[in-house]
Amino acid sequence: MTATRPTDATAEFRAARDFLLAHREDYRAAYDGFRWPRPAEFNWAYDWFDRIAEGNDRTALWIVEEDGGETRLTFDALRRRSHQVANWLREQGVRAGDRIVVMLGNQTELWETALAAMRLRAVVIPATPLLGPADLADRIERGRARHVIVRAEDTGKFDAVPGDYTRIAVGAPPGTADAPPSPPSPAAPRTREGTGWLAYEDATRAADSCAPDGPTRADEPLLLYFTSGTTARPKLVEHTHVSYPIGHLTTMYWIGLRPGDVHLNISSPGWAKHAWSNLFAPWNAEATVFVFNYTRFDAARLMAEMDRCGVTSFCAPPTVWRMLIQADLGALRTPPREVVAAGEPLNPEVIETVRRAWGVDIRDGFGQTETSVQIANPPGQTLKTGSMGRPSPGFTVLLLDPVTGEPADEGEIALDLRDTGRLPVGLMTGYAGDPERTAEAMAGGYYRTGDIGARDADGYVTYVGRQDDVFKSSDYKVSPFELESALLEHEAVAEAAVVPAPDPLRLAVPKAYVVLAEGWEPGPETAKALFAHSRATLAPYKRVRRLEFAALPKTVSGKIRRIVLREHTAQGGGTEYREEDHR
Repeated sequence: MTATRPTDATAEFRAARDFLLAHREDYRAAYDGFRWPRPAEFNWAYDWFDRIAEGNDRTALWIVEEDGGETRLTFDALRRRSHQVANWLREQGVRAGDRIVVMLGNQTELWETALAAMRLRAVVIPATPLLGPADLADRIERGRARHVIVRAEDTGKFDAVPGDYTRIAVGAPPGTADAPPSPPSPAAPRTREGTGWLAYEDATRAADSCAPDGPTRADEPLLLYFTSGTTARPKLVEHTHVSYPIGHLTTMYWIGLRPGDVHLNISSPGWAKHAWSNLFAPWNAEATVFVFNYTRFDAARLMAEMDRCGVTSFCAPPTVWRMLIQADLGALRTPPREVVAAGEPLNPEVIETVRRAWGVDIRDGFGQTETSVQIANPPGQTLKTGSMGRPSPGFTVLLLDPVTGEPADEGEIALDLRDTGRLPVGLMTGYAGDPERTAEAMAGGYYRTGDIGARDADGYVTYVGRQDDVFKSSDYKVSPFELESALLEHEAVAEAAVVPAPDPLRLAVPKAYVVLAEGWEPGPETAKALFAHSRATLAPYKRVRRLEFAALPKTVSGKIRRIVLREHTAQGGGTEYREEDHR
C-alpha cells in the first residue's frame, strides 16, 4: 500500500467519496477516473464517522417498529453512544484483535457495537439471531471468539455452547421486568442476577469519549463473515479496516446515495449485505439508515411507512421484490428515487412490473460476501434487461473460459489481481484459517467468484449461474436462472428453482420446483399450464420437462439451496409431473 500519513486519511477518503458523488450519473468518467484511497492507517469510526457526526443533529439511524413505536438517533448521539460502549467493552476486557460474536436484531445496540468494536480494533463476527446452538458453537470454535454480545432472549442458545468467552446480554431476559440489574459487589462485574451474563445497559454509565489505544493499520482484520453455505460448509471471510469501510464507496455509487437521503435496505443482521447497505454505504454518503422491523412481510404496511418517512432509496433482495409485485404497487404514492436489488439476480418480469407501477428501474448489482459490489448498473445509465451492468469503479473484471482459463466473452467472473498497484480495495484478504481455499480462489493472479457471466459488445455482463448450478442437457448448456425467469413470467408462479433431473436419453433434463402464487392450486391442470408456458417461451432444449410443487429450501440468509433440490431429485423427488404426460 502507498504510505499515507494518518492525518491525511480522512481527506483522501473524502476526496474519493466526493469524486463518485460528482460523477454519479457519468459511468465512464467515474470508472476511468476513480482511484481507491490507500491509507496505511485508517479507522472508519474515528477517521470518518466521528468527522461527519460531531455536532451533527441530522438523523443517522431511524428504526420503526411493527407496533408503531420508533427510535431516531442523530449522528452526534450515535457518536457519543458508541464511545460509551467502547469504553465499557474495554472495561470488560475487550482488546485489539479480540473476536466478538455479535448476534443482535435491527436495534440501536447493533450499530453502537459495530462502531465501538472498530474503535477498539476488535474483530466482529456478525451472526443472525436465527442461528441455533450448533451453528453458534461452530462460530465460537472456528472464529476463536472471546466475547459474545446477544439479545437477552437468545442467551439460552449458548447454554450448550462450550467455551471461555465473555457473555454480554442486551435487554432484559423474557419474563423479567426491564429494569437495571442489581449493583455488583466491589470485586465482581455487574451481571444479570443469576445468569452470568453482563448487562449491556451498563454502558450508559461509561464516559462518552474513548481515546484509541494506538493507530489502526489498514490491513488489520475488522470483520469475519461466515458465508451462507448454499453448497458446502460455510467459509470464514476476512475483511480489514479498509476492504469494507472504503470498499463500499463503490456500493454507495451503485445505489446512487446522496447526503441527506433516507435509505431503506431490507436485510437481516448477520449477513454481509446488512453491512453493505445498512452501515457503510449510507454513512459513507452521510445518508440516514432507515429500518422497518416486521415479523411477517406486509407489502402494504411497508409501502405506507416508506411514504410516511420519505424513503428516497430502496434496496431489497429478489424474494422481497417478488412478494411486492403481488401487491398493489400503486399504494406507494411517492416511489423512491433509487431502487436496487442484490443477493441473487432479479428476473426481468419483476423489473418490468415495478417500472410500470413506479416509473423507476430496479438496478441490479453483483457482489459477494468476499467483496463489495463488483458489477452494477449505477444511476443514469442505459439498462439492458437481465444484465447486472458493467464493472464497478476500482474493479477490473474478466470472464475466464472454464477450459482454457483465458479471458473470454463468457466464463467465470473474476477480478484481475495481476497489477498489484491496482488491487481492488473492496476484496477480502482471504478465508481465515484456510490457506488452501484462499490459494484456490486467487490462483493465477485472479480472484475467482465461482459465478458464470456473459459479456456483450458494450461491456454489460449478464448472469448465467453458479458454476455448480449450470448443467448440460443433450450437450446443450442450461442456465437455471434463465429458465426460472421464464417461469416467473407466468402469473401462477411466485418462486421457482430449476435443477437437472436424470434422463436416460438426454443425460439430464430441466426440472422446476415451483411455489405457487395465491389463488393457484397444485395439480395436473396447473402443471399443464406451466408446461405450455415453458414450450411457448423457451427453446426446445431449455424447456422444463419435469415439475414439482414444493417449498424451496433456503439458507438463513434467504438464498435457494439448489444442492438440496438436486439431492432430492436424484433420490426420486416427490409428486412429479412430466411434460410428456401433460400436453
